[in-house]
Amino acid sequence: MTDHIRKSMRTHSKLLLTEIPPGQLIRFLAVGIWNTLFGYASFALCAFVLRGAYPRYGYVIAGAISSVLNISVAFLAYKWFVFKTKTNYLREWARCMVVYSSSIAVGLILLPVLVSVIHRVTPLHAAAPYVAAAILACCNALYNFLGNRKFTFKDRGMSPGT
Repeated sequence: MTDHIRKSMRTHSKLLLTEIPPGQLIRFLAVGIWNTLFGYASFALCAFVLRGAYPRYGYVIAGAISSVLNISVAFLAYKWFVFKTKTNYLREWARCMVVYSSSIAVGLILLPVLVSVIHRVTPLHAAAPYVAAAILACCNALYNFLGNRKFTFKDRGMSPGT
């Protein structure tokens, strides 16, 4: 690696770290763990309830219902616990939906591409979808944090570094 590349990587790392106050990131990750558990439970409950009325595709309807519910619950946790804003709920909720919707759309596009790349460059053929999904989950966590910080909540109500 050349000195120029090393210097550039250090500069970009420092810039990224200045964008992510440690307290916010830890609270964001805690909310993410909670929301993952809540999200799975709400999906399972919706799928269970809808299985009788829609035996063939109830899980699809359950996925749609639980997604809106889960994003809304995550939004409230971000608003009250992570970013601590005091501004317009509806505007911020709509912006949170935009961040998550764009994250989902990009993930749906990148998942098959990443699986294909993993198939070509590694022997992990059977595990490729799972490896790709794990990589995208990490990228999505960072994207969602920055998207919510810079777009949904725009640092309103927070002092720098909190």
